[in-house]
Amino acid sequence: MLRILDRYLLRELVISVLAATIVLLLIFTGGTFARVLQQVANGSFPASIMFQVLGLRTVSALPGLLPLSLFLGVILALGRLWRDSEMHVLTAAGMGLSGLLRPAMLLGIPVAALIGLLALWLGPLSSRSADRLIAEANRSVIAAGLDAGRFTALPGGDGVIFVTGMNRAGTRLDQVFLSGDQAASGQRPARIKLITARRGQLYQGGEQGGRYLGLIDGWQYQIPLGHEDWQRMHFQRNDVALSEVRPGGGVESNPLGSTATSTLLATRGPAARAELAWRMAAPVTALVLLLMALPLSHQSPREARYGRLLIAIMAYLLYFLLLSLGRALIERGTVHDSAPMWVLHLLVGLAAWWMLRRQYRSWRPATAS
Repeated sequence: MLRILDRYLLRELVISVLAATIVLLLIFTGGTFARVLQQVANGSFPASIMFQVLGLRTVSALPGLLPLSLFLGVILALGRLWRDSEMHVLTAAGMGLSGLLRPAMLLGIPVAALIGLLALWLGPLSSRSADRLIAEANRSVIAAGLDAGRFTALPGGDGVIFVTGMNRAGTRLDQVFLSGDQAASGQRPARIKLITARRGQLYQGGEQGGRYLGLIDGWQYQIPLGHEDWQRMHFQRNDVALSEVRPGGGVESNPLGSTATSTLLATRGPAARAELAWRMAAPVTALVLLLMALPLSHQSPREARYGRLLIAIMAYLLYFLLLSLGRALIERGTVHDSAPMWVLHLLVGLAAWWMLRRQYRSWRPATAS
């Protein structure tokens, strides 16, 4: 059963960590939303799945956000208690190091377990789900907003399409009308391109996975603006390239981020080892940052309000950069295992523990010489 003091400290820590998590999520979601909008404008996927992709990308980013929110939340919560002299009073009343570690670990261990679950299973699963959702949407004109009996702009602004009917999956079309513009090039004037067909089928192909509309039994008209040399051609099949399906566009910078952990364990490549080491280090990183936050949150009432917070952020950046360096060494094949990353965790954890013990050590009265 928790003591009253443990419940009080735990409540303060939880509220502060939740607030930090919400702020970081808003910042990350705003940046990701801008990149997703850019992808939609480029024609990488239709706007109808924009919010689903945004939610899945946010879930896959939580293993990187939660350790930082835990770190900042603990520093802000304990920093306020130190500035208000509550921690001074509790320490003078006999609360030792164990009294601070107990509520901190009650929060840190479940958060580290959640981070491990997200990093090893749920994060890659959400990335794969987002990729699958985009691939399925790009194979369906229904997801692109096409509706029978209505003129619809093609993804990427490449023209206008009209169909009289379609199947339930949105891949087979009836009575297709397609129009588009061709810019002038050299001495060739600008042209309007009109296509009519009895049937159509949307599919993906090519090395880049581009979207194509296969038209069957129809006519194609080339109408140059300001000229009378119109061209008409009858075809049995005519494949029209729609907007190119561009890759992630910066939302997913790690190609192995959606790979299952079981697959990484069976892969021997350096990139797979680096990704696996990064995922396994995520929950340990959260615990080390929590241990770092305890001594870094110590403030006197007259100290600058955010002076220690600035020092803590610099310490976090240095720690993160060193972890990224260890990952890069593994990915390049310079180091064949994750030993440097674990050594870094150990050194930073020991340094934080030494600072914490030094802060709470029992002071003995000086003896007269």
